[in-house]
Amino acid sequence: MGHRMRTRSTYKSQKREDKKRNKRGMRVGSKSVFTILKTIKNRIKMNSAILITYDAEDAIIEAKGLCDAAGYQVVHTIKQKFLKRPKYGISGGVLEELEELAGKLRPDVIVFDEILKPSQNYNLASVLHREILDREGLILEIFESRASSAESKLQVKLAQLRYEMVRAKEKVRLSSMGEQPGFMGIGKFEVDVYYNDIKHRMKTVRSKLEKAGKQRELHRQGRKRMGFKIISLAGYTSAGKTTLFNRLTGEHKEENSALFTTLSTTIRKVMIGKETALISDTVGFIRKLPTQLIESFKSTLQEVKDADILLHVVDISHTSFEEHINSVDKILHEINCHNKY
Repeated sequence: MGHRMRTRSTYKSQKREDKKRNKRGMRVGSKSVFTILKTIKNRIKMNSAILITYDAEDAIIEAKGLCDAAGYQVVHTIKQKFLKRPKYGISGGVLEELEELAGKLRPDVIVFDEILKPSQNYNLASVLHREILDREGLILEIFESRASSAESKLQVKLAQLRYEMVRAKEKVRLSSMGEQPGFMGIGKFEVDVYYNDIKHRMKTVRSKLEKAGKQRELHRQGRKRMGFKIISLAGYTSAGKTTLFNRLTGEHKEENSALFTTLSTTIRKVMIGKETALISDTVGFIRKLPTQLIESFKSTLQEVKDADILLHVVDISHTSFEEHINSVDKILHEINCHNKY
């Protein structure tokens, strides 16, 4: 009995001691975790960027949003009314200002909020000695980081290879002069070898996408046989398509103000009155959406083309909602869906 009591007493005493130790440990642990998190935060800093964009509030906000989505922190913004000058996209005076800023701020990249010709990209990189990322390249980087499904990753890869193909000649020319930032010189590759390498990779990716496309087509045919009406949500990126989709279906897809949160198509059943229909949420659009992406996401956009009803979601609280409508209409016209709504 006495032995049992001593054991119980020792156990209670040990428990009290453990509680005190745990409290002390938690305090120390909290500091330790906080320190670790702070260290990680300091180490994982966003790459810095100088942004060149149009002198319009909405254009600036959107361009900064694209930079943020791609993981770039804008340290300085140059605003211009015109970004399509032949040699550099900008005037010589602005280029001198940019060169001085790049020397002082030493950004990781210079983002040009317009589609640059390969020669313009080369000319800028030659003067600034920095990686130059145009609007197409920036959007491609966002798509690459956002792609989660196997099909969307392949679609982005194909778009990147198309983008690469257009710039292949400039890369070859540049490599013979010495590597420059933004072009990733190709060493001793000859023009035909470099081209053939890209073509081979494109062929491989296309083949994989064709298989995925056939599977998607089988699903579409199955839905048609079941007689379901299909409603497809379309609209500008961050217009609220996924939010509406969640409200209608009871789903919990990620709702985010960040650009291009949704890349893969999601289809769910929804009741409209007493009738069952299917509703799909797919990739959002944006002005000057790269042609390579439209072409590469053909199978995903096929869901929009095959819909019985196309619901164009518009955020009318946005100051540029009319421009957004026009941008979406233009893309829908390109994929022959303008008569759906």
